[in-house]
Amino acid sequence: MKTIALTRSRLMKAKRAFSTRRVPAKDMRTLVSGNLKPVTGNLVLATVQELGKHRKIEKLNGRRAMMLPGDEILVCFGNRYAPDQFEALISDDLGLCDLVAGGGIASREINRHDRMLPPTKIMPLGLIGDADGRPLNIKNYRIPLDTANTMNISTKVILVTGTAMNSGKTFTAASLIRGLKEAGHRVAGIKATGTGSGGDLWKMKDMGADVIMDFTDAGFASTYKIPDEEIENGVLGLIAQADKRKCDFTVVEIADGLQHRETATLLRSEKLRSLVSGVVFAAYDSLGARAGYEELLRLKYPILAVSGQVTRSPLAMREAAMTNDCPIVTPFEIQAGALTRAITGVPEAQLDPSETLPIGQSVVDFEPRQEESIHTRQEEAFGFNFPVFAEDNS
Repeated sequence: MKTIALTRSRLMKAKRAFSTRRVPAKDMRTLVSGNLKPVTGNLVLATVQELGKHRKIEKLNGRRAMMLPGDEILVCFGNRYAPDQFEALISDDLGLCDLVAGGGIASREINRHDRMLPPTKIMPLGLIGDADGRPLNIKNYRIPLDTANTMNISTKVILVTGTAMNSGKTFTAASLIRGLKEAGHRVAGIKATGTGSGGDLWKMKDMGADVIMDFTDAGFASTYKIPDEEIENGVLGLIAQADKRKCDFTVVEIADGLQHRETATLLRSEKLRSLVSGVVFAAYDSLGARAGYEELLRLKYPILAVSGQVTRSPLAMREAAMTNDCPIVTPFEIQAGALTRAITGVPEAQLDPSETLPIGQSVVDFEPRQEESIHTRQEEAFGFNFPVFAEDNS
């Protein structure tokens, strides 16, 4: 093992990914290399070798910075499960690997969707260590996960799950936040599982969430291959944090689909189910809507509605309505309060039509406002401070 000092100037020059956001720069003192086996959550400094699918890296403030061969980037090791993109596992050494998520996840691709370009190749230069050469890991910088009193929380939890990746879960969750905010409530948005990236959190914030958190705050760069009990404790701990921050409602999105092992296991959690006041299921098509609805009924979850990508097609909505007893509502109807009364028990808010998104408008291409300082944006968005660089190294 070889340990060298990591200079402040080198650290500041590196393009630091969103996945590393909780680790303070002052703790990054050394670069540790040699015969090492990385583990999920380790921070790694790497050089971009060959550009592929990801040509930009999401920085701490949400800005997507261009990468060029030779650039040094600061990312996290982690596994990835993304049926529409990559499956990737952490390598056994610090050899050549892949950037498999723009939010900053390093591992080695083992499968990819046939429409995907190969991933961007990166060469690890070493793990980021403390002053004594001990590798840093984001799990050591997580927020307090107080799960002892989750049965006594007062925040009402609305769960969003779906058929698969890209079924419309995040937009549905963000739309629920919008509807509840318009009714005058304090709302938290939580991304419970997935791969480290800020895009979904920024959507929740832009729809009005007072507090936003994700699994990174619970100490996971990615939740793929994380032990079931740790994922459950992470989700319960994030909900407890939302309750501590006096949120009336907490909208929790679970990544991927009901067939994904971590998702299926988490949904079988008695502790989680006991906290959930209602579920909105995001389906890609009418058959998925039916299958998901029946599975959630089997798991004894209270289902509020079906939404998601299926609602983009009136014919698909008609097909889904023929087989389900559940309401089918578009995300835009949710924003306008279609589920507010069912969730809160009070009449939905009357919205100014000029303030609602017209059907067909998307927030997928959201770009963060650059005039805000990194500290202001993070403190407002996450509801608490986490350590970051003193400057935005744009």
